[in-house]
Amino acid sequence: MRTSSPRELNLPREAGVCLFANRFGRRQDVRRFFALISRLGDGVFWYVLMGALIVFDGWHGLAAAAHLAATGAVALLLYKGLKRWTRRPRPFASDVRIQAWVAPLDEFSFPSGHTLHAVAFTLVALAHYPALAPLLVPFTACVATSRVVLGLHFPSDVLAASVIGTSLAALAIWAVPGVSLLG
Repeated sequence: MRTSSPRELNLPREAGVCLFANRFGRRQDVRRFFALISRLGDGVFWYVLMGALIVFDGWHGLAAAAHLAATGAVALLLYKGLKRWTRRPRPFASDVRIQAWVAPLDEFSFPSGHTLHAVAFTLVALAHYPALAPLLVPFTACVATSRVVLGLHFPSDVLAASVIGTSLAALAIWAVPGVSLLG
């Protein structure tokens, strides 16, 4: 008899949460909103932000954008490596009741790259520009939510990505003298 791994034992409970969240996507307005947020979270939002920082704040903006870009490069390596290592199937591939409302960028679910990047970028950006919190925090929360509503990630993928993104941001902020999230 085959025994289940702890990850597999979690799937039924997580699939239930995914199914509940995914049902909101049946509404066209909800699906369009989260699809747009997800598309912006592909990188468009962050590239525009980095460009705006440079345009509106010159050299300091360029330094902040470079800090974001370096953090993003490390985040990309981390999440791609973790996806290859864990090879966790996406919710819609694990449960036929879950609909993928948009096409995924890759095959595997863990961790959510969108969430990892959004959390890391938000925290690093806030270390440079705390006044951006009213824009960045809700956007990041919407990115994380979109991944479950769109049927692309389990809640644990998003939660783990949030922890990884927070840890990466803390390390990135610590590595740059004179930059602090705490003021």
